[in-house]
Amino acid sequence: MTINNIATTEQLRQSAEHKYADELNLLRQQDKKVRPSGWQLSAHAVRDFILGNEHLRISKKFYGDDALVDRALVTLMGKQGLMLVGEPGTAKSMLSELLSAAIGGSSQFTVQGTAGTTEDHIKYSWNYALLLSQGPTEQSLIPSPVFYAMQQGCIARFEEITRCPAEIQDVLVSLLSEKQIMIPEMGQNFSLHANKGFNLIATANLRDRGVHEMSSALKRRFNFETVKPIKDRAFEVELLQLQLKNELQELNNEVNIQPDIIELLVTVFQELRSGQTQQGTQLKTPDAVMSTAEAVNIAHAACLQAIYLDGGELSAAHLAQQLLGVVFKDNADDARRLRYYLDTVVKERSRQDRHWKAFFEASRNF
Repeated sequence: MTINNIATTEQLRQSAEHKYADELNLLRQQDKKVRPSGWQLSAHAVRDFILGNEHLRISKKFYGDDALVDRALVTLMGKQGLMLVGEPGTAKSMLSELLSAAIGGSSQFTVQGTAGTTEDHIKYSWNYALLLSQGPTEQSLIPSPVFYAMQQGCIARFEEITRCPAEIQDVLVSLLSEKQIMIPEMGQNFSLHANKGFNLIATANLRDRGVHEMSSALKRRFNFETVKPIKDRAFEVELLQLQLKNELQELNNEVNIQPDIIELLVTVFQELRSGQTQQGTQLKTPDAVMSTAEAVNIAHAACLQAIYLDGGELSAAHLAQQLLGVVFKDNADDARRLRYYLDTVVKERSRQDRHWKAFFEASRNF
């Protein structure tokens, strides 16, 4: 096994700084604006990287509230950390990755919050073999991703922060206030001071609210921004088509995707997400995540089914079969809610439209 930091096209997923390396290099060359201290690009260039610039042929990567990106940039220039909250699948993690890659040149200084996250994951730990033989030295110290980000003046990322116990979250209170990590094992006055450019972006799902509530002291160290789901139906259809094309890449020519099929999928997701049909009928919303990201996953899986198991024609039946894993999972209440939606709304539409008919027929076995 060979481990290296060189990105290749064979990797399942490249980090933002590798995937968009050409765009970042172009922006660095064209960037004439004043850069915040420690940043690799100006705020204008970071904004162009995330929201796109047709003149420079920089692709748009985040689809949502453009003003939110501006507010996030202003926050990261200051002393406060940035907290991105929202429903699952609203591109919080993607936005934090793009910001980190453009501002500091790396999105890899990441802590994944879980019930098992410890203080060591946030600050540092020790190589105990070296610790026993050499004592507490720089060689025996194992830095955390946050430690590295402070050392190099980059952005650190903390995913799903509310999944961590409150006492672990509060390790960040002094870290964000003092911008330093004390290392008492190496001496009374030994500490790491953050270099210019360091800040922290955390994400939290609204579905996790109450799992481990953040303390008021920690909340004061962050500016909160809510990333909201897309409500514009036509815009979500356009975005889903674009994301699906990116997911399929070289397989894109192997499948025929009719626009009506994508519109059907977006309609299903928007109606179940909002709890209301286009005609005004009230529905009970499922607990399952009905985000644009999940819709892309379903469309991608349905396309793979069409390519490898059928004749290469994406149908509404493929979408219905893949929807099972998103809405059903292990929630019996969600199953009943979906069944009601299928037997009332979808069944009625199936009498007038062939795509809805194929969707309804395929869903009868749910």
